[in-house]
Amino acid sequence: MSIIVDSNTRLLVQGITGREGSFHAMRCMEYGTNLVAGVTPGRGGSVWEEKVPVFNTVKQAVEDTGANTALIFVPAPFAADAILESTDAGIATIACITEGLPVLDMVKVIRYMEGRPTRLIGPNCPGLISPGENCKVGIMPGNIHMSGRVGVVSRSGTLTYEAVNQLTNLGIGQSSCVGIGGDPLGGTSFVDVLKLFQEDKDTDAVVLIGEIGGTKEQEAADYIKNHFNKPVISLVVGSTAPPGRRMGHAGAIITGTAARAEEKVKALSNAGAYIVPSPADIGITTKKALENSQ
Repeated sequence: MSIIVDSNTRLLVQGITGREGSFHAMRCMEYGTNLVAGVTPGRGGSVWEEKVPVFNTVKQAVEDTGANTALIFVPAPFAADAILESTDAGIATIACITEGLPVLDMVKVIRYMEGRPTRLIGPNCPGLISPGENCKVGIMPGNIHMSGRVGVVSRSGTLTYEAVNQLTNLGIGQSSCVGIGGDPLGGTSFVDVLKLFQEDKDTDAVVLIGEIGGTKEQEAADYIKNHFNKPVISLVVGSTAPPGRRMGHAGAIITGTAARAEEKVKALSNAGAYIVPSPADIGITTKKALENSQ
């Protein structure tokens, strides 16, 4: 009942001894995630919270613990190097929470990762969670999630939490929730996640949350129309944003007609998605979609 992370995930946290890294590493571990290592250069040989060994490098951590997933809490000037270090160490999945990475750094990261087996979630994302597997790799509040059969993929962390809370309150559980991040350049797209949900026999429908900026939603609409055979419930926010004004996320800026919310909604509607009229209606629209599909 999950994609990307599950009970086989062996997590390491880069920046585990920092304030944010330490706080969220503890929350991941409390949720049930198998946290096997931390990485902080210069702190190698120490033990975090009397439980988790800390290493100087990701390579050492992987060799000693078999870690296969990395969660990054490294300051923006060094986050790109942290991603590349985990990639070189053979980590399968990287979730980079750090915001403010320079676009030029991400251009280099994406080019470097081309053709390599590592999957990057983010940067500037909340991470991902699989409730049925008790595995959380990120900063989302675990208590609002419930195991079930609806997938969630979103550019917005806050709206991910809002969607999940509404679903759970209506008794609609989630298979996996993936926050892909709101930056202009990221490692994993809507289409990448939709492909995984399409192949997951334990996911019956998907909630997709987009926003202004770029063409990620149009690319998702094209995939949904031609390849996806499960209900998609879609919300696109930012309909009142003025052109040229960045709205929160670095990627949420209208730079052309295709970047507008109405164009994204039109594409998703034409692809057959159920359109959510406002953030308050995510849960009820999903419930109706599930009822219609039965």
